[in-house]
Amino acid sequence: MVAAKDDSDKKNSGAEGGQEVDAAKAKAEAKKAAADAARARAKKAKEEAAASSVKIAAPGETKVSPSKPPRLLNHYHTKVVPALMKQYQFKNSMQVPRLTKVVVNCAVKDAVANPKVLDGTFEEIMAITGQKPVLTRARKAIAAFKVRAGNPVGVMVTLRRARMYEFLDRLMNVALPRVRDFKGVNNKSFDGRGNYSVGIREQIIFPEINYDKVDKVRGMTVTITTTAKTNEHARSLLAEMGMPFRK
Repeated sequence: MVAAKDDSDKKNSGAEGGQEVDAAKAKAEAKKAAADAARARAKKAKEEAAASSVKIAAPGETKVSPSKPPRLLNHYHTKVVPALMKQYQFKNSMQVPRLTKVVVNCAVKDAVANPKVLDGTFEEIMAITGQKPVLTRARKAIAAFKVRAGNPVGVMVTLRRARMYEFLDRLMNVALPRVRDFKGVNNKSFDGRGNYSVGIREQIIFPEINYDKVDKVRGMTVTITTTAKTNEHARSLLAEMGMPFRK
C-alpha cells in the first residue's frame, strides 16, 4: 500500500511538473510573439515616417529626375552653347561659360533670441532645394545686436551638378513667375567676376512650401556662380538659360 501511494505521488508530481513546463513554454512563446509584433510595428512606423518625410537626393541625383539628366542641362548643351559660341565668336565649346554652383542663404534674425526658430527654416530650405542645409554661425560678437561669436544665425545650402540645374529650373520657370507684380529680376546684380545674386523676399513662392505650416514669411539670397570672366558673358549665359531679367 505504501509503495502504491508513493507511485501515485510521483505520477502527480510528474504531471504537475509537465504542466509547469508547458505553461513556461507558452509564456515564452507569447512573450516572443509580442516582441515580434512590437518590432514589426516599429519597422512599419519607421517606413511610414521615411515615406512622409523629405527625401534627400543621393550624390549625382535629384529629387525630381534621378534616372536622367536635368532638362536645363540638356538645354545648355543643345541651345546655350551654340548660341554663345556664335554671339562671342568662341572657337572652342570649352570657352563658353558654365554654371559651377548655386548657394542658397537664409539669414534669420529671430534666431538670436530663439534658436529653435531655425528648425522651421531648416525644413523649408531642405524642401526647396532637396538637400540638407547647414547652420551658419556668427563669426564675431556684435553687442548692439546681442550676437555672440558662434551663435547660429541662419542656414545655407550649396548645390552642384544635377541638383543645381533642377533648382534653377524650378526657380526661373515656376517660383519667380509666382512673385506678386513680377516684372523681372535685376540685371545689374553681378560682381564683375561672373557671379550673380538675386534676393527673394518670400519663401512661399516655391510650391514645395506648405503655406499652412509657415510660421513667418522669410526671404533668402540665391547666388549663382559661373566661370564667366565678365558681367556681359555671365548675363548672356543666364539670359539664354531662361533667367527673366528686367527689361
